[in-house]
Amino acid sequence: MTDSAKKLLEAASALPEDERLELASELIASVDGPPDSDWESAWLAELDRRVQAARDKGHPAPEWGEVRARLLSQLGR
Repeated sequence: MTDSAKKLLEAASALPEDERLELASELIASVDGPPDSDWESAWLAELDRRVQAARDKGHPAPEWGEVRARLLSQLGR
């Protein structure tokens, strides 16, 4: 790692957690290519499937509406 990258990492590490997470997501996106438009809907469908599977087994599921709203809020949706 170059000195400039080390300095950048040190500065980024001092940011609040939410800003570090946003920065990390943006950095990954910058090398990962354009977002897959189907990814979000596929992931939400998978989460719904897992919640239903847990309910089918008699396990209490968290309030999905709250969890989903929080995730979508963090995604800026």
